[in-house]
Amino acid sequence: MTIKIASRMAQIRPAATIAVNQKAAALRAQGREIISLAFGEPDFDTPEHIRDAAKRAIDAGETRYPPIAGTPALNLAIRNKLERENRLQFKEDQIVVTCGAKQAIFNLLLAVLNENDEVIIPAPYWVSYPDMVKLAGGQPVILNAGEDSDFKITPRQLESAVNEDTRLLILNSPSNPTGKVYSAAEYRALGKVLAEHPRLIIVCDDIYEHIYWGSANFSTLLNQCPELTARTVVINGVSKAYAMTGWRIGYAAGPVEVIETMRKIQGQSTSGACSISQAAAAAALDGPQDCLVPMREAFRQRHDFVVSALNAIDGVECPSADGAFYAFPSFEQVIERMEHMRDDVDLAEWLLENAGVGLVPGTAFGAPGRLRLSFAASMDVLADCIGRIDRALSSAG
Repeated sequence: MTIKIASRMAQIRPAATIAVNQKAAALRAQGREIISLAFGEPDFDTPEHIRDAAKRAIDAGETRYPPIAGTPALNLAIRNKLERENRLQFKEDQIVVTCGAKQAIFNLLLAVLNENDEVIIPAPYWVSYPDMVKLAGGQPVILNAGEDSDFKITPRQLESAVNEDTRLLILNSPSNPTGKVYSAAEYRALGKVLAEHPRLIIVCDDIYEHIYWGSANFSTLLNQCPELTARTVVINGVSKAYAMTGWRIGYAAGPVEVIETMRKIQGQSTSGACSISQAAAAAALDGPQDCLVPMREAFRQRHDFVVSALNAIDGVECPSADGAFYAFPSFEQVIERMEHMRDDVDLAEWLLENAGVGLVPGTAFGAPGRLRLSFAASMDVLADCIGRIDRALSSAG
């Protein structure tokens, strides 16, 4: 008997970051010494006061099904955080807590997209955006933002891409994979275009908000364009900033009708996010924020080291970033000079085999010729990895 898989799945790719780690694990199982820098996961422990809050929740018996939209305590903590840090005011019914920011985005796409609605996605993009759009029945429209525009889309690009089928725009700042951040002026310029297209919903994926070291204060779109509040959804969570990836807590804040529909979808899928994790997330958002400083400083120091070290490798060009914990260097010159090397996918596989380092091909992010390296690892590990890459490329000629 042959089981027939849904036809929609034919256009969906496995997540590239997971695929690299699976290959790395297979090589380790063979006895190879492999280091993977593919996953975007902080290497710090969750701060103690957050772990303590989870333990108290367990001891207090907070182990039953939580509300689908999130516990009252976490809902309030999210609203307080958005007002305190982002100067944004939302009501209780404008918040939904999800099993990670990824689920928030997925639920949102299911909530607002009809078949063949178009979603504008700036490239380089996070690997899951296009496939999630396809699963929701939409059509991803990729806008290529290269190094000449600092990897950010321009108002002219946005205007040229919008048509009667355009339903949604995704903005991610700081960006995965480039670490680039939209400035206040850039947001205002995009806002002028968006104001002319009232049917278009905007998604602001701000999950790397606290991993930012730019000279200006962090700004999200609504800080600069409050007139777009009625059709903007802010996505965030505790995974990256508080080293809580495994706790799986994200959230969305936005228009009541959109959030209400997202809650309905969640009620028919996962139901509420883990009750213990929600108690921990409330402590993260309400508690002392000084725990963020050493982690952010460590990421900045690693960024400076990695960018400098990669640029010292012949044929590699690595731009600097303003946040997140990724380097996104170009290996185009390396690919051109290496015999039988077709593209960045080939190079990533070659480096895994010959250098023992797992990197993610830029093609997965809509940016061929580049590789993404996560510097959420110790300085010793990063120095080892870059040394391995340098030696392997040098030996290849």
